Amino acid sequence: MTKLNSLNERIMSTMRILDSHAHLDDDLFDTDRDELFESMAQTGIETAIIPGVSPERWDKQLDIAKRYSCPYGLGIHPWFCEDNPQQALKQLTDKLNRYREDPYLVAIGECGLDKIRKDNWDGQIIALEAQLSMAQQLNLPVILHVVKAHSEMLAILKRYSLPRGGVIHGFYGSLEIASEYIKLGFKLGIGGLILNTSARKLKTCVAQLPLESLLIETDSPAMTPRNAAESRNTPLILQSIIAEIANLHKKSSVLISEHAFRNAVQLFDLKLILI
Repeated sequence: MTKLNSLNERIMSTMRILDSHAHLDDDLFDTDRDELFESMAQTGIETAIIPGVSPERWDKQLDIAKRYSCPYGLGIHPWFCEDNPQQALKQLTDKLNRYREDPYLVAIGECGLDKIRKDNWDGQIIALEAQLSMAQQLNLPVILHVVKAHSEMLAILKRYSLPRGGVIHGFYGSLEIASEYIKLGFKLGIGGLILNTSARKLKTCVAQLPLESLLIETDSPAMTPRNAAESRNTPLILQSIIAEIANLHKKSSVLISEHAFRNAVQLFDLKLILI
């Protein structure tokens, strides 16, 4: 073993890492999920938060979360909203009532607004506002998906008092927009897009953000960085995300990982899960 490899291993052993947003219940992981979790453990990744996306997928998601001791959220993703989402919202209410005492239920979401799929825009808004109300009632943070809809999202969030705040997952916006979310008590999830050389705007923004506002995530199996070895994304790229943020802030990877880990533990109240 070279001195450099030995140093890298010592550095990794001092880092606590978790993926704050990974869909590890996705069918693309069905053939090698055990091996993936073993590789995550070997590289210092302690766990991943699995967000919910639709009633049809919650049961499998909950089974995977239980099997691998992963914290999770329950929610309705804007891609899966109907024009009239009342039935799905009732199912969500029932599911939350059933699992509300589960310490592994740590968030409402993934929910949000997505103008790329705006054919169901009215349903997206109805579902989002209902889920924000659920977050208020259950005192849980929210995991928000926001694509080309930051002005609308900020306007809605300003009407709600969310004591636990939440995270803007897969953030890809300006410093001005980021600052508005931070003022409202939200953190920003930074994923594999930061590894793309073309992501200059995101890199500029992240370099100026306070470390207390950042979470690291992958959105696996989606959001694979360009030039990645495989088309399927996994939490195993987290080390590279940390290294890139460290480079942008001119800090050590250990410091970045400490902040990101602490931020996730505080936001999602993971103290009883991660000992």
